[in-house]
Amino acid sequence: MIDRLEKEVDMLERHLQVLKMVIESEPIGIVKMSNETGYPHHKVRYSLRVLEEENLIEPSSQGAITTERTAEFVDELDEKLDEIVEKLETMKIEEAAEIES
Repeated sequence: MIDRLEKEVDMLERHLQVLKMVIESEPIGIVKMSNETGYPHHKVRYSLRVLEEENLIEPSSQGAITTERTAEFVDELDEKLDEIVEKLETMKIEEAAEIES
């Protein structure tokens, strides 16, 4: 149950790392991103596809570039992550487990 969540968080981390590289170095290609991150080409390509489907980046002849939606997403990202962290914090059951032991 938790393994799936952990894999999703790892994938989100990769997508956000790829997005950050595009923001900082646009236009940027798959080979350069793969070399700098250590991720295989196919994983970078998948992250780029996901980001493109979310309209956060778009392809150009020189490599991936940001879109009009990118800045808005980045502005909202920290708040959304904080909300998720808070929700996860409320899910902890360690205190209840200690009481019953």
